Amino acid sequence: MADTYDLIVIGGGPGGYVAAIRAAQLGLKTAVVEREHLGGICLNWGCIPTKALLRSAEVYRLASEGERFGVSSGALSADVARIVAHSREAATRLNGGVAFLLRKNKIDVIWGEATIAAKGEVRVAAPTKPPMSPQLPSPKTRLDHGVYQAKHIIIATGARPRVLPGLEPDGRLIWTYFEAMKPERFPKSLLIVGAGAIGVEFASFYRTFGVEVILVEALPHILPSEDEEIAALAHRSFKKQGIDIRVATTVTGVEKKADSLVVTLKPADGETQTLDVERALSAIGVVANVENLGLETLGVALERGVIKIDGLGRTNVEGVYAIGDVAGGPMLAHKAEHEGVTCVEAIAGLDAHALDKSRVPGCTYCHPQVASVGLTEAKAKEQGIDVKIGRFPYLANGKAIALGELEGVVKTIFDAKSGRLLGAHIFGVEATEMIQGFVIAMNLETTEEELIRTIFPHPTLSETMHESVLAAFGRAIHV
Repeated sequence: MADTYDLIVIGGGPGGYVAAIRAAQLGLKTAVVEREHLGGICLNWGCIPTKALLRSAEVYRLASEGERFGVSSGALSADVARIVAHSREAATRLNGGVAFLLRKNKIDVIWGEATIAAKGEVRVAAPTKPPMSPQLPSPKTRLDHGVYQAKHIIIATGARPRVLPGLEPDGRLIWTYFEAMKPERFPKSLLIVGAGAIGVEFASFYRTFGVEVILVEALPHILPSEDEEIAALAHRSFKKQGIDIRVATTVTGVEKKADSLVVTLKPADGETQTLDVERALSAIGVVANVENLGLETLGVALERGVIKIDGLGRTNVEGVYAIGDVAGGPMLAHKAEHEGVTCVEAIAGLDAHALDKSRVPGCTYCHPQVASVGLTEAKAKEQGIDVKIGRFPYLANGKAIALGELEGVVKTIFDAKSGRLLGAHIFGVEATEMIQGFVIAMNLETTEEELIRTIFPHPTLSETMHESVLAAFGRAIHV
C-alpha cells in the first residue's frame, strides 16, 4: 500500500522546504520530493553562491582602493579557482543545513522526479534531468521511488533559465548563470544579454576583475523593473566603471568560432554592429518548470506559462496548490517562502492572509546595490495618484563619507493626500539591507508623520532613509 501523507511538497527549494517545515510545525505529516538538490536553485546555483562570488569581488575592489584608506596590500591578484570554491562552500553548507532542518522536523525526503498521477497520488521515479555538476549527495535517509498518497499537494518546482533562439547555451562559449558561476578562468570579454538583476550582478562581478563586459538590454533602460531615475543612476555608475551598456538593442546573430563568438547587435535606432567576444551569457530571465508534472491530466489551469493560483496558492483543482516561481512573479526566493507559509496555514485552517505583491522587495547585489519596494514614480502617476517625492544623497550622510561610499540616493514616494508610503527605492552600498525598513513601514501602513518621528541611529546609512522621508515633505535637515 502506498505511503500516505497529509501534505506532499514537490520541490525542495526555498518555497518548498519552508512550506514543509511550517506544515510539520502545524502537525501535518509531510514529505518533500526533490530530484536534484535540497535548497533548490537559490541555495545551490542562485541567490547564495552568487552573493559569495560578489563578496569576493567586493573584497577585491576594497583591496584595490586600500591606499585611499591608508592601507597598502601590495600586488593584488585574483585566484579564480579559490573564488569559485568559496562560492561552492557556501552552497554546500546551506544544502546540508536544509537537510538537517527537514530531519529535525521529521519530514520525509523522497528522492526522484514527481508526477501527479491522479488526485492525491504522487508517483516518484528516477530523474530525467541530468544533475548540475558538482552535485551534492542526496540525504542518507531518503525514501525510494514509488507511489505516495497525500490529501494535499503543493507544487514548488521553480524555474530554469530562459533560452533565446539563436543564443542557445552550449556550456562552453554561450553560458547560462550556471556556467557563469564556475568559470575556469576569467574571459577577456563577456557579452551579457539581459540587464535585469541576474545580468547586472554578473556584469558587476566580472567587471570588478577586469573583464571587458558588454551589457545588452532590449528595453530602453537597464533594470527594467526598477524606478527609471534609479536605473539611470545605476547606468551612469556602471558606465563609469567601464561596463559597455547597450540599451534598446537586440542580438540578431551569433557565429561561433573555435574559442570565441562574433555577435551581431541591432540598436532600435541605429545601424547593425558586430562584436568579437570570448564568451556570452544569456540572462534574459527564467521560465517555470511546469512540464511532466501531470498538470494536463488533472486539468490544472496555466496562465502565461505559470500555474494559475489565488492569493492562498490554490489552483483550480481541489487539493493541488502552487507556490514560488512556478506560480508566477515576482520570481524571488523570499516571495516563494512567504507563499509557502501562507499556503500551508490556509491548508491547516488558520486565518491566512493573501500575498500583497506590492510589498515584495526586490534586490540587486551589484556595486553599488539597488533595492526597492512598492510603486515606482511612473506607476504611481499612471494610477493618477498625487505624490510627494523625497530624495536624499549618500554624499550628505556622515557614515557614507566615513566609508568612502558617496555614490547613492534614497528615494521615497508618498501619497500627498494621506501620507501613505507608496514606494521606496535605494541606490547605494547596503541598499539591500536597508530596504527592509521601508518594507516593514509599508506592511504596518505607516504614515509619513510616524516615520518622521522615528529615531534613526547616528552615524548610520539608515539616516538617509529618514532624510528622504523628511525631504518629501520639505523638512530635510542635512541637504
